[in-house]
Amino acid sequence: MSDNVLSEAENQQGRLVETREPSETTRQSPLKAKMTRNEILAYLQGAMHDASLNKGTRIRFTQKNRGWLVILQELLAKIGSKSWIYQEGKQRNVYALETVTKELSFTFQASNIRGSKCMKAYIRGFFDAEGGIPHTRDRFYIQLVQKNWKKVEELKRMLEHLGIGSGKIHNPSKKIDPNYWRLFIASADHKKFATEINSLHPVKRKIFKERMMI
Repeated sequence: MSDNVLSEAENQQGRLVETREPSETTRQSPLKAKMTRNEILAYLQGAMHDASLNKGTRIRFTQKNRGWLVILQELLAKIGSKSWIYQEGKQRNVYALETVTKELSFTFQASNIRGSKCMKAYIRGFFDAEGGIPHTRDRFYIQLVQKNWKKVEELKRMLEHLGIGSGKIHNPSKKIDPNYWRLFIASADHKKFATEINSLHPVKRKIFKERMMI
């Protein structure tokens, strides 16, 4: 994906619709109705924070939850990019998706994103890749984590633009990892984040639905 500005301003030919037979995972998605090409690209660029480069040309995502990889595969298909999913060894409960799409780039700058819809899509992809929420009934929190401080700072800027409060970017333990940065969403804006940003990840989406009653 080039570093051109992602914007909401897109003509009608850029409007994408559902596949004819969407999967169950996609039917449960809060974005099942319509996503522009730029929104899809923004989401995938956010999700790239959980990806790596394999054999020099293949973008590779790994997950225990195959359902999220299926969603990524469907989004890639909507922008005309092929991908494949496979299990990493018969004894491991880990799956991988690989693609050689030229639409995405590890050098993409989030500061080029314009428009609230694309910002939300990017944050959603980042959250699905690198975000965290409790899987139990413990005290609820929403966090975004990354080893790149500037990327977390850019997320905070976007959140402020969208009117979603967040705490100070901090390092949980310099002793354990001095380059690990975390950002908590303000508790007063948990429901706003869950409603406006939400998630396409099956597990996180389910937790939001149960805990935030959305």
